[in-house]
Amino acid sequence: MRQIARTYDDGQPVHALHPTDLHVAAGDHVSITGPSGSGKSTLLNLFGLLDAPSTGSYQVGGVDTVTCKPAMRTAIRGQVFGFVFQSFHLLPGRTALENVEIGLLYGPHRRRKRRQMATEALERMGLTHRMQADPRQLSGGEMQRVAIVRAVVARPQVLFCDEPTGNLDSANTQVVLAQLRQLNLDGLTVVVVTHDATVADTAGRRLQVADGVVREI
Repeated sequence: MRQIARTYDDGQPVHALHPTDLHVAAGDHVSITGPSGSGKSTLLNLFGLLDAPSTGSYQVGGVDTVTCKPAMRTAIRGQVFGFVFQSFHLLPGRTALENVEIGLLYGPHRRRKRRQMATEALERMGLTHRMQADPRQLSGGEMQRVAIVRAVVARPQVLFCDEPTGNLDSANTQVVLAQLRQLNLDGLTVVVVTHDATVADTAGRRLQVADGVVREI
């Protein structure tokens, strides 16, 4: 990111994010902290191409996502990035395995290959015994772990997490953090927005946002 900024016009300009220079390298594990309304969600949305900046340039793998065609931005968002949110967004009435398969629906794989990839991904995360469970039968920690598997089953290069432990108790938080650490050790770039200092401390890099200004700790 070079001089990336986001301004909203609500009768008068509101600077959600002041001009910012940031570089995230492949394999980084980054946490973004700050109080509510500080701009950290704005930063995450810009990182994940869920929102467009008002000014500045943002390159992903050498592609300027501000000036490229919308189809290219969509392709990067779908193929390079994975997303995990505080709400698990698992579909009731579908098994954990079927929920993970949804993460592959828009890819090139046929149904048998999708089933194989989803099965192997759940096995790697120690969820073999929960594959056929409905989300309503899962604990909060298990639901978030399934949501993470769904986000990474298509093998994105970057995983963005927005308060991934916000709905979890301390024990399940540690399980999810261990899962994220292992994914990072396996080479996945991980960027986490969090209010939780314990979660932030597990990252190799920490960004703090206050009043739309980003600084690295």
